[in-house]
Amino acid sequence: MHSSLGQSLKLATRRQLFQTCGIGLGKAALASMIAQELGSTPLQAADREPRGHHHQPRIKRVIYLFMAGAPSQLDLFDHKPKLTELEGKPIPPSVIAGQRYAFIQPNAAVLAPRFKFARHGESGAEFSEIMPHLATVADDLAIIKTVHTDQFNHSPAQLFVNTGSPIPGRPAMGSWLSYGIGSDAVDLPGFVVLKSGGNLSGGAAMWSSGFLSGEHQGVPFRTTGDPILNVANPHGIDQQTQRDTIDLIGKLNRQQLEKTGPGDIATRIESYEMAYRMQTRAPELMDFGAEDSATLDLYGTTGNDSGSFAKNCLLARRLAERGVRFIQLYHSGWDHHSNVENGLKKQCKQTDQACAALILDLKQRGMLDETLVVWGGEFGRTPMVEASVALGRQLGRDHHPQAFSMWMAGGGIRSGQTLGKTDELGFRPIENPVHVHDIQATILHQLGIDHERLIFTYAGRPFRLTDVHGRVLKSLVG
Repeated sequence: MHSSLGQSLKLATRRQLFQTCGIGLGKAALASMIAQELGSTPLQAADREPRGHHHQPRIKRVIYLFMAGAPSQLDLFDHKPKLTELEGKPIPPSVIAGQRYAFIQPNAAVLAPRFKFARHGESGAEFSEIMPHLATVADDLAIIKTVHTDQFNHSPAQLFVNTGSPIPGRPAMGSWLSYGIGSDAVDLPGFVVLKSGGNLSGGAAMWSSGFLSGEHQGVPFRTTGDPILNVANPHGIDQQTQRDTIDLIGKLNRQQLEKTGPGDIATRIESYEMAYRMQTRAPELMDFGAEDSATLDLYGTTGNDSGSFAKNCLLARRLAERGVRFIQLYHSGWDHHSNVENGLKKQCKQTDQACAALILDLKQRGMLDETLVVWGGEFGRTPMVEASVALGRQLGRDHHPQAFSMWMAGGGIRSGQTLGKTDELGFRPIENPVHVHDIQATILHQLGIDHERLIFTYAGRPFRLTDVHGRVLKSLVG
């Protein structure tokens, strides 16, 4: 935050204090002033206008397909025949020295890949047999096999991928984008969240605006009924009455804003106006009647299968068409501590076709070049088997932060390549290691943002999505 802005906010706060306190300094007022000046509450006026691009953007938007629970890279993308050779034998001690695991012992036996692999497309990328649809768009993907993270438990790891920190309270990536470059959407939020598959360990903190103002937070859309709760008018309230009511509330809020200065009121005003605009836009957005049968079949949705990943992928394309900047799809159910084989079959059946369809649909509409599609979870799975009589687990895989796979498509990405290489057991990177902060830096770069310059000062400290880390993956984006 600029020092002149901080000083003006301090002066405004002092004026408010003496105007409202009368005689003496009440404890509550004094505490409020101190908190404001020290930055222990958000100074939200500073983040109301977008900062702007740092360089020419390659894309307009991001669709992030977050596979919550951590898919097993060893059974989907990173084929390791050595695991088949060593199945049932302990991992060599030199490989696992000093490692921590959530549930299993370091000397657990090797578990071979549960599926066959084959190469596809001109790129020759390897895919598991349970992803036949994604294999058809192999040449549109850039697969990264060496992503690693600092976290090995679900909640902090999910927060880390989404907010750059394992601690709740930081802004999500979509919030940083809203703060940094705004949105092209007029009647819809710039950051929309779609969920399927069940509960999320990281919870709503993964799309929180943190210390940025509330207008930057992700807005969860439902796939049944009204897309947003309470967005429809109650019975007996017509559009003109609603408009008059919001105008009156807005007038009162602006009067209060003049008295109290920056804060939550400005966000409240914008929230009312956005809600009014969405009352007309949201029903049209959710009406899939304009989608032809070929498109519905492509995704594997009827348009009425509420809560499905397939429907959410089609909805993501519709949101992209309407200018939404960051569309986050969360699909849970990838946490396979037991029976990884059947668990992956189930999840791939729910997601494989729709992932490929989203790429094909964007491509045929001329939108893929300006849209970055990202797929990945919070970490990977171990090459060792998890088996526990006490927990009722067998033939599963534990949490593995050292190496996991992600893919990207569109958005100026150099497609048809595989970046990075892991060792013969798929345990750790041996070529081109990629940190989670590198992924975040690269996404921001494609949107015209220098991750080292997108900063917000809070509580006296400058913050950014990538903290003090991160590098743009030049080999991925050119």
